[in-house]
Amino acid sequence: MLSIHYFASTREKVGIAKESIEFDGSISSVASLIDHLSLRHVGFKQANENANKLLVSVNQSVVDKSYSLSDGDEIAFFPPMTGG
Repeated sequence: MLSIHYFASTREKVGIAKESIEFDGSISSVASLIDHLSLRHVGFKQANENANKLLVSVNQSVVDKSYSLSDGDEIAFFPPMTGG
């Protein structure tokens, strides 16, 4: 099982704060998870297209889209942070 968390504007577009999905061979990397979630949630697809790039963390460490996922991982999506 993968635990997915959405933060800030990504959460607003998806319409939920978190969900769990079965881990199977078709979702082996962050990139394949993004593809899966884009099909599952129109809002997620929009968040991914409209943001220059979504930040992704797995088990509380920021990773890139090639990162390999494992059963039990906690994945979080959030927009880039800005400061001032």
